[in-house]
Amino acid sequence: MKTKKLLTAALALLVVGTAQAQTKEWKSYSYVEAQGGVQLTATDAKMDKLITPTAALSFGHYFTPVVGARLHVNAWEAKSGINEQYYKWKYITPDLDLMLNLTNMFSKKTNHALNVILLGGVGLNYAWDNDELKCLNLPATATPLAWDDNRLSHNLRAGLRLETNQAKPVGVSLEVNANSLSDRFNSKTNDADDWQFTAMLGLNVRFGYKKVEPKFITKLVTVVDTVEVDEPTTIVVKEKRPVEKMEKKKIEEAIFFKIRESDASAASGIDKAIKDVADLMKTSSDAVFTVTGYADKGTGTSRLNKVYAQKRANDVADKLVKEYGIEASRIKTDSKGDTVQPFAENDKNRCVIVTGEGTFKVTTYEEVDVEKQTTKKVKKPVSREVEVKEQIN
Repeated sequence: MKTKKLLTAALALLVVGTAQAQTKEWKSYSYVEAQGGVQLTATDAKMDKLITPTAALSFGHYFTPVVGARLHVNAWEAKSGINEQYYKWKYITPDLDLMLNLTNMFSKKTNHALNVILLGGVGLNYAWDNDELKCLNLPATATPLAWDDNRLSHNLRAGLRLETNQAKPVGVSLEVNANSLSDRFNSKTNDADDWQFTAMLGLNVRFGYKKVEPKFITKLVTVVDTVEVDEPTTIVVKEKRPVEKMEKKKIEEAIFFKIRESDASAASGIDKAIKDVADLMKTSSDAVFTVTGYADKGTGTSRLNKVYAQKRANDVADKLVKEYGIEASRIKTDSKGDTVQPFAENDKNRCVIVTGEGTFKVTTYEEVDVEKQTTKKVKKPVSREVEVKEQIN
């Protein structure tokens, strides 16, 4: 029953260990491990009666992912029997073991969820406390090799262990060993070495990893980049160009005065308005113009407004002739006073309106296609050589 429980626990630990992810490649590390399990010293007695506990402590180092060595010490109790009578004694076995990782031996990688390790070693076995055998009072012929105080003998070992990912800082193991000891180890004789078999679960802590340094080669690689460049190109755009032509038409342009203003020379802003009218009049060589003065009904009297309106017309006509060079023969003046109100807004009726009819120079604009030189962004491939490092597996 105990054996079955131990095997179940061992299987659970190995499942947990194999579930760990592989983390890194390594070339050497050291470790310390504690183990516990059972041992059996083979004899002619019933084997299920001979199972006893054992424990071990070891310090080891892997020099490469394949080859390692350890100092391993296991001890506790051994048991044997004669004629249905059983006796126990204590022992301790220090061994120097060589370990070969068979998994890494046949794999290029050092990260494996489960490792199979073959081991073998030599050492000494020291046994003591053989009092239980003495208390049985057996005849000397039954135990001719019985020892009293202690027994020191050789130990030869061969074994196999399963261990979880060695790239992890903590691991678990299941180890089975066969140990060959002196024929006097169990105080019985069969003219051959006694055999002790152990099965142990272990928990180990690893440290001092030396990582595998990757190897690289340098080579030239052609890289093609896509870059944007400015490329000359011709585009067609629409432009408006002025077109001048002579056209028979009528004009009517208004020049506004402020309240009680009649002197075109003194009125603010009038100069620009008169200039604009004069520029228009100059585009015709045959038109005759009438400069008509007006006054608003909202202020003053009809008689006074008639005077204001006439003065406004005269002053504007005088400026057109004297300042802007319009021929006097092409201009006549008139005054409507406040009898005619050309605008619905009262204040706008303080004005002079210049009317005329004839052939005027008219400027119009038409759209034409024009070719223009410009640049556009174009994507082009550009090759270059770069040095890259490539890891060698």
